[in-house]
Amino acid sequence: MRLQRALARAGVASRRKAEELITAGRVRVNGVTAILGQSVDIERDKISVDGTLISAPSLPVWFVLNKPTGFLTTRSDPAGRPTVFGLVDDRPGLTYVGRLDYMTEGVLLLTTDGAAAHALTHPSREIERTYIATVRGDAPTAARLALRGVELADGMVMPSHVDVRRLTGRRQYEMEITITEGRNHEIRRLCEALHLDVERLVRTQFGPVRLGMLESGAYRLLSRRELELIDSV
Repeated sequence: MRLQRALARAGVASRRKAEELITAGRVRVNGVTAILGQSVDIERDKISVDGTLISAPSLPVWFVLNKPTGFLTTRSDPAGRPTVFGLVDDRPGLTYVGRLDYMTEGVLLLTTDGAAAHALTHPSREIERTYIATVRGDAPTAARLALRGVELADGMVMPSHVDVRRLTGRRQYEMEITITEGRNHEIRRLCEALHLDVERLVRTQFGPVRLGMLESGAYRLLSRRELELIDSV
């Protein structure tokens, strides 16, 4: 974990203030003056501010869920429909990172680190999200148009990557689309603007976390490497 995040999670200061403390030379790690941006192991390293040791903050929980269709990305629903929190080991403070709509499947991150969840979904971070849409229509032409940018009601969509594969023996295509923002129903609205009918939509990647072989409805803890990559965003 980055040192400034560790200080913030320990309640020493806000992340920005923690950066100021580090820059001012007031933070030491294992007796050595810390530098901005260094990583620490909060379970092993001794961190002090102005000579006072800080208590190790609790590690946040991170899950990746392969969300099935028919589940809401919300904590509760007045109509009693099932939510994604019924699929995982719920924890106090657990929240989702980047909503998926009711009929969209795939990668959904959940964490107890609310600050990181907010940061990862902020447009300024430009976190890549990759989707595979099973569509009917002129997908090759739509892909070329998408790469030029498509104007929607709430602004321009400019995918960073679009790839098209025709499904054998069917009048369908798979379109792999990567975007760096997460507006409501963005991929579905993009496809609609391109005159494509979406029959299935799966998010296969969010930032450094890929769906892989995770079965529908199953979830797992993020790996140490995935956590390091998220921390560096």
